[in-house]
Amino acid sequence: MDYRQLGRTNLNVSALCLGTMTWGEQNSEADAFAQIERAKGAGINFIDTAEMYPVPPKAETYATTERYIGNYFKSRGDRADWILASKIAGPGNTIDYIRDKNLRHNRQHITEAVEASLKRLQTDYIDLYQLHWPERSTNFFGQLGYKHQIEANLTPLEDTLEALDEQVKAGKIRHIGLSNETPWGTMRFLALAEARGWPRAVSIQNPYNLLNRSFEIGLAEIAIREQCGLLAYSPLAFGFLSGKYEGGARPPKGRLSLYSRFSRYFNPQSEAACSRYVALAREHGLDPAQMALAFVTQQPFVTSNIIGATTLEQLESNIASFDLRLSEEVLEGIEAIHKDHPNPAP
Repeated sequence: MDYRQLGRTNLNVSALCLGTMTWGEQNSEADAFAQIERAKGAGINFIDTAEMYPVPPKAETYATTERYIGNYFKSRGDRADWILASKIAGPGNTIDYIRDKNLRHNRQHITEAVEASLKRLQTDYIDLYQLHWPERSTNFFGQLGYKHQIEANLTPLEDTLEALDEQVKAGKIRHIGLSNETPWGTMRFLALAEARGWPRAVSIQNPYNLLNRSFEIGLAEIAIREQCGLLAYSPLAFGFLSGKYEGGARPPKGRLSLYSRFSRYFNPQSEAACSRYVALAREHGLDPAQMALAFVTQQPFVTSNIIGATTLEQLESNIASFDLRLSEEVLEGIEAIHKDHPNPAP
């Protein structure tokens, strides 16, 4: 396993990060424990969760994922071996069951969210605390274009950073990160942090995969020049790039079969591109999922690639992708497909 510096911190995180958003929905606590142990055995020291998990979010499963992780730490006693990341949820009509149903990134919500996550995770500190998505309306969660909206009562970014600074000074979080953020938002957070002496974002967790390389437009340069690297989520486009949905197949346990909310992957452009990526992998004797993961992990702006699985077999395959080095011929093939089908599933 390779280890990479997290922003400008003294933390080195594994190139693969263990994603957890299926725990409590598709995976039991026993499954979660087994995945954590297998990941640790492979040298992974980085685990990512969120107060909102599992996904799809529901009131009855809210924060179950954090509870599983906390129970694991309590039973194994190895919290110090892990770099732990979690997130505070932002506003949204589908999660009106958290706190006062009017989510904000202000002092009250940040304080309450951190305290609740610490309790569930059964730890005294969170290594990386992220804003799960912006409070303001902007282009994230599948929206490529930006449509400006006048919004009242938004929490000023200054207030958000000041509240996070208080949590850092209290020792409850060590570092902060962004998620589903735009180039403007990222640079604004960085500029405010440097001007005011507040915590500097050390990472940005955004989607990045062969069907959605929009991070390369603007954010990749920021990630490298500002040492605010990408924590890439959905590197397999919810399993679409594994090839298991080829020819209209709908495996009964696949996330895209189970949950209609992820329908953005099922469009003609996306399916055409995916078929070509799968064919390219097989032409070179590669597993399609491992090729897709290796492409993400090897990007210079990626700090860690967040892999998720619902079975240990899937996890084993995903971990094995780290040892795959893509040839120039394969990379040229990927670029040719991307040129014909740019970002069909943002």
